[in-house]
Amino acid sequence: MAHPFLILGAGGHARVVADLLLCQNWQIVGFLDPDTSLWETDWRGVPVLGGDEKLTRYPAHTHDLVNGVGSIGCPELRRAVFERYREAGYNFPYLVHTSATIAIDVNLGVGSQIMAGSVVQTGTVIGQNVIINTGACVDHDCCIGDHAHIAPGAIVCGGVRVGENAHVGTGATVIQGIKIGRNSFVAAGAVVIRDVPDDAIVAGVPAKEGLIQR
Repeated sequence: MAHPFLILGAGGHARVVADLLLCQNWQIVGFLDPDTSLWETDWRGVPVLGGDEKLTRYPAHTHDLVNGVGSIGCPELRRAVFERYREAGYNFPYLVHTSATIAIDVNLGVGSQIMAGSVVQTGTVIGQNVIINTGACVDHDCCIGDHAHIAPGAIVCGGVRVGENAHVGTGATVIQGIKIGRNSFVAAGAVVIRDVPDDAIVAGVPAKEGLIQR
C-alpha cells in the first residue's frame, strides 16, 4: 500500500497530479511550495503546508513524494527537485491516471507521470521523472529518456527515441523511427520527419532549426 503523499509545488501541474491521486483515493498530506502567498491556502481540501523545509516533519520511510513542478519554463528546476529528494532517500512512485491506456509490458521509470487520456503502447520504455501529458500518444517500441516531457496532445510514432531532458511540444507529431536528441525542444504543432540533434530547437511543418528561440 502506498504511503501518504506530499506534492512538491502547488501550481498548475501540481494540481493536475493531485487530481490524479484523488481520483484513486490516495492520501495527500499537502503541497509544499516556496511561494509564501500560497501558504495556509488549500485546493479541494489539500493544504499548502509551507516550503520544502516542512519535509523534516515527514520522513522518507513513511511518506512518498510527487514532483508537481511543471516542465515548461523550468525543466532544470523540475529535474533538480527530483534528484535532490531522491538522493535524500525519498521515493517517487510512478503515477498512471485511471483514464490512461498503458500496454502491459511498458516499463515505467521512477517518478514518471502518465496523465489523463494518454496512450502508451507495447514495448515502450519510459525513463525517470518523465511526463506523458494529457492526451499524448506514445506508440510501440519507443524510448523516452529521463526527465523528458511529451506535452498534451503530442503524437510520438513507433520506434522513436526521445533523449534525456527533451521536450516534445503540444500537438507536435514525431514520425516513426526518429531520434530526438537530449536537451532538445520540439515546438508546439511541429511535424518532425528528420532526426533532431542534441540541444536543438525545431519548429514548423516540417520541423526545422532556427525558426524560434526557446
